[in-house]
Amino acid sequence: MARIEGVDLPANKRVDIALSYIYGIGRSTALKIVENCKLDGSKWTRDLTDAEISLIRNEIEKSYKVEGMLRSEVAMNIKRLMDIGCYRGMRHRRGLPVRGQRTHTNARTRRGGKKNMIGRKKKS
Repeated sequence: MARIEGVDLPANKRVDIALSYIYGIGRSTALKIVENCKLDGSKWTRDLTDAEISLIRNEIEKSYKVEGMLRSEVAMNIKRLMDIGCYRGMRHRRGLPVRGQRTHTNARTRRGGKKNMIGRKKKS
């Protein structure tokens, strides 16, 4: 089983699909990595040699910010927005949608479950 950036890649998937299991690498980035390493993207992850795995690992380390580094950068960006008190930072702080979505109806994912208790029967 290939382990890259602390993530175990699934053995029963193609290399270009398996790379997208790493946070920060999507399909198009995975295809670029496979192309830069001059590998066959249709090859299964379980068939990769140690040399090919290290080639992929080196390509990711030198060219892309992934997993922990990317997560911390995103968290710092959100924290910066909250600290300067801009509109987006205030929406993050209040737990409301940030990108202009409506909140009169919908937005349940961001706001949480319904809070209306009127007319609800008590459990006995």
